[in-house]
Amino acid sequence: MAILRFSAPPLGDLGATYNDHLRLIGKRVGNFLLVLIELFLLGITAEVLQAIIGSKSAISLHRGQLTQNLG
Repeated sequence: MAILRFSAPPLGDLGATYNDHLRLIGKRVGNFLLVLIELFLLGITAEVLQAIIGSKSAISLHRGQLTQNLG
């Protein structure tokens, strides 16, 4: 029965195992997904703000027409 033992890691001094690489890739994918979600939510927020600003400007235009008609 032969037992192989390495005095140094078989891939040299890389210092990371396969599981470590998978963990790092998983973190990167997770961070990427979080960025996509945040960008999506920012887009929705921007649309809501535009709608609010649009409705307020429509109200102010309407008020301006009323004051001109009264004056």
